[in-house]
Amino acid sequence: MFQAVKHPFLVPFDGSFQVEKAPTTPAARPLSKKAYKQQRSEMIARLDDLQRLLYAHDRFSLLLIFQAMDAAGKDSTIRSVMRGIDPAGCQVYSFKQPSKEELDHDFLWRTVCRLPERGRIGIFNRSYYEEVLVIRVHPDILKQQKLPYAPPGEEIWSDRFESINTLEKHLARNGTIILKFWLNVSREEQRKRFLSRIEEPEKNWKFSTSDVQEREFWPQYMNAYQEALSTTSKPWAPWYAIPADDKRAMRLMVGDLIIRSLSSLGLQYPEVSSQEAKALRKAGVKLTQEK
Repeated sequence: MFQAVKHPFLVPFDGSFQVEKAPTTPAARPLSKKAYKQQRSEMIARLDDLQRLLYAHDRFSLLLIFQAMDAAGKDSTIRSVMRGIDPAGCQVYSFKQPSKEELDHDFLWRTVCRLPERGRIGIFNRSYYEEVLVIRVHPDILKQQKLPYAPPGEEIWSDRFESINTLEKHLARNGTIILKFWLNVSREEQRKRFLSRIEEPEKNWKFSTSDVQEREFWPQYMNAYQEALSTTSKPWAPWYAIPADDKRAMRLMVGDLIIRSLSSLGLQYPEVSSQEAKALRKAGVKLTQEK
C-alpha cells in the first residue's frame, strides 16, 4: 500500500498536529516572477510525463483532495498545477451544496460516485470532509440529511471519521493514491483577498456576503480542522498543511508533492508482448530495442 512521502508540511500521523501553529507563509524567501515561471514550467512538464505513465501503467489512480477556507486559492491552484495535464486523463469535481438526490444517500455517496478509475487523476475541490467541517460548524444542516439515527453529542463526528478512514484505507488497498491538501490561509490574507474581489471588477462575481459572514466562525472552523486533520491523516491517505498566503509557493509545493508521490510508485510503460512484437515486425515496424 502507498506510504506518504516525507515532507515538512506533512500532518503527523500521531495526532500531534496543531492547526494554530501551522505556517501560512513558507520559510523560504518569495520567488521572483521569472523564477516562479521557470519552476512551474518544469513542474508542468514533469507532471505531464508522470500522468502519461500513470495512464499507461494502468494499475493506480490518483485522488487529490483540496480543502481550505474561502479565498485560500483552491481553484487557482488546481488550474495552475494541472495546466499541462491531458484532459482525457484528469477529472475535476467541485462539491457545493448537495442536491435532493444526494441528500437521499449517505454522506459519502456523491463523492464515491466520482472517484477516478485506474490510470486517471481525480481532483476533489472540497469533498466529503465538508461533512465534518462545515456541517460541524453549522450542525443545523444535519436536519436536512434525514438521518435515521441521531448519535448523541459528539458521537456523530467520531462515527464519520471512522467511515472516512475506512473508505480511504479501502481505496488505498485497491490502488488509489490519496493526497489531501489543506491550503492554510491566514485570516488577514483572506480579508485582503475578499477586498480585492470587491475592488477589482473582474473578481466581483467571486464575492458573496456569505463569505464575510463565515469569517465570524473562524475559531470554530479551526477547531473543526484540528480534529479532522489530526484524526484522518494516515500513511496511506496523508494530509499536507500547505502555507497559502504565498500563492506561487503554494502551487509549487502542491505540484512537488504530486510529483514525489507518483515517482515513488515505480510506474513503467507496458512491454510489448512477443505476439504483438511479431505482428509489428511483420508490418515492417522496427521496435525501439531493435534499433
